Amino acid sequence: MSGPPEANLRTVYEYALQCAAEETLSANSISGRTGRPSAQVGDAVRELLGMGLLRVGPGGELRAVAPEEAVAGVVGPLDRDIRTRRAVAERKRESIMAFLPVFQSSQYSRERESRFEVLEDLGQVRGVITDLAARSRTEILTAQPGGGRDEGSLKEAEPRDQEVLDRGVRMRVLYQHTARFSPYTAVYIDRMLELGAQVRTLDDHFSRLLVFDAETAIISLPADPQGAVVIREPHTVAFIVETYERLWLSADACTGTAGARAGVAGDVRQAIVRLLVEGMTDASIATRLGMSVRTCRRHIADVMEELGAQSRFQAGYLLASPPGGTGDAHA
Repeated sequence: MSGPPEANLRTVYEYALQCAAEETLSANSISGRTGRPSAQVGDAVRELLGMGLLRVGPGGELRAVAPEEAVAGVVGPLDRDIRTRRAVAERKRESIMAFLPVFQSSQYSRERESRFEVLEDLGQVRGVITDLAARSRTEILTAQPGGGRDEGSLKEAEPRDQEVLDRGVRMRVLYQHTARFSPYTAVYIDRMLELGAQVRTLDDHFSRLLVFDAETAIISLPADPQGAVVIREPHTVAFIVETYERLWLSADACTGTAGARAGVAGDVRQAIVRLLVEGMTDASIATRLGMSVRTCRRHIADVMEELGAQSRFQAGYLLASPPGGTGDAHA
């Protein structure tokens, strides 16, 4: 509620000063002598009493008070209360801030522990990936070995990846060459390319990983394909990003899977030959190149037929021998 008008206050205070010698000064007498309504005078008297410019004497009479005296009586206690509260606030601040070293030590410990977080449940891994993708700002790096991906994983990933790309976040995806021959993965690659992602493929195996904004990396657990490690330690993440960049530079760009399979088929064949020379088993070669054992054996059979080899050992020997060399008769 607003107080009485300033003019009304000044009139009542001025009259109180003029009649300072009168001991019977009251709201009624002021109203009668000034001609102002008693209600207005009553409001003004109460306001002036609150301001300390009027005081009530022993007999109930009103007495005008000098402004300096009113300030000392009204504002002085407030100033003292403010100073007291400030002193109390400062003491409390010092008491609370004394715990800062304890907090900082605990916070540092928690941050250090959270720099490496092991997730053993696939649901947790997917939840973390979804959260990091939603909060990504600049770029997401993805490395997906193992050839073609299953339809369920791709359906889960597509809306998340589309939302990221629609926000202007860059995305680079690295697959193995064999992913281009997977129908579901090929469709997914074409869709990501349309949305602005970059996709490249390599012939050989690499580790499964994701990096968000060069700040957080997720790598798969070697012994548990359902689990992963979340890494936030800056130096380790920087190393992972550098490793990814090296893989990316050696990979073949994918501009669309329809006409790109023939371009990498020779690389896949060469990789099989290289691993065959190293003496790896069919299953090991298939796993490393992200293809089925059946497909791998078909490629090996073609290589053996071209060489005229009767066994894997002989094929490996012939492939390892320099051109024009001899000795294959002993195989």
